Amino acid sequence: MFIVHIADITMFYAPASGGVRTYLDAKHRRLSDRPGIRHSLLIPGAHLSEHDGIYKVPAPALPFGKGYRFPLRLAPWRNVLRDLQPDLIEVGDPYLTAWAALDARRQLDVPVIGFYHSDLPLLVSNRMGNWFTPNIEAYVSKLYGNFDRVLAPSQVMADKLIGLGVKNVYVQPLGVDLQTFNPAARDPELRAELGIAEDTRLLIFAGRGSREKNLPVLLKCMKRLGERYHLLLVGSSMPAVVPDNVTVVDEFCPAPQVARLMASADALVHAGDQETFGLVILEAMASGIPVVAVAAGAFTEIVHEDCGLLCTPDNPQAMANAVRQLFAEGCQRRGVLARQHVERHYAWDSVVNSLLGHYHSVLGEQLPLLANG
Repeated sequence: MFIVHIADITMFYAPASGGVRTYLDAKHRRLSDRPGIRHSLLIPGAHLSEHDGIYKVPAPALPFGKGYRFPLRLAPWRNVLRDLQPDLIEVGDPYLTAWAALDARRQLDVPVIGFYHSDLPLLVSNRMGNWFTPNIEAYVSKLYGNFDRVLAPSQVMADKLIGLGVKNVYVQPLGVDLQTFNPAARDPELRAELGIAEDTRLLIFAGRGSREKNLPVLLKCMKRLGERYHLLLVGSSMPAVVPDNVTVVDEFCPAPQVARLMASADALVHAGDQETFGLVILEAMASGIPVVAVAAGAFTEIVHEDCGLLCTPDNPQAMANAVRQLFAEGCQRRGVLARQHVERHYAWDSVVNSLLGHYHSVLGEQLPLLANG
């Protein structure tokens, strides 16, 4: 049997990783089960090793990096790719591993696809100011101009790349695990665990407590909403000082634990205005709860009126008003519709089939599709 070998390479893979690891794990599971496809995943590790098609390539750990490693040498990554001899390489970050993949392409004569998961110019400007923005934009334009095809998780990200002169850009949304994030994960005992009344309106936010998430907006929103509402903040680096109607779980939580909390809440709130996709939005909708988010970034593309409400960014009062409106109009109806929406549009099997379409286009090979389920 003819086998197509696809290799993914990224440094965005750590124990507490977010959307990129979720995407790669979901993809690896599905492609590894398909006849006619071999999938290899190259990620950073302490030593060179392989298990179940996942290759760890030596890279030093980042100080205070929560398990992330930053590759400093191109050769080990290029050499693993050369030995694997894949038919196609997908790059998941804009750093050294991307250049290793392009170097391997020259030796192997295979296509390389770049997935633009993060907005690098915006990340740099957030941390270092706008002084470096023109240089970073030029870097992104040069790097992604080298790929045979570029994928972006949302139209807003695709438009940024196109604005930088990058060609062959296609929108490829991510997906959600419909089995793990499911209304059936609801735990009616959660309110008792939190020490709040049964009729309290329970909101949730899950993710890293980074500056881009705009958590101060959520905290100010909760002060305006008052004691009838309660917010559960779940994830690492959460604020230590919060209003009385906020509970913090300041640690990385595995997906099943987040799924239980999501399904047991009434709605998700998200004040981040720079999201390239917003996987946590899909996880909430898959859990059968609606969303209140800001009308910015990719949220305008994935939060439909049937699934939640959008409000003005960086405006706690506007978010509080939207939360009240959501409950006044009925959370449960929107939660049911939200679940149906992600089932139709964001199942991982459908996402991986769409990816196979991109691979087919650059390879010219007919690739087997996954049965939806």
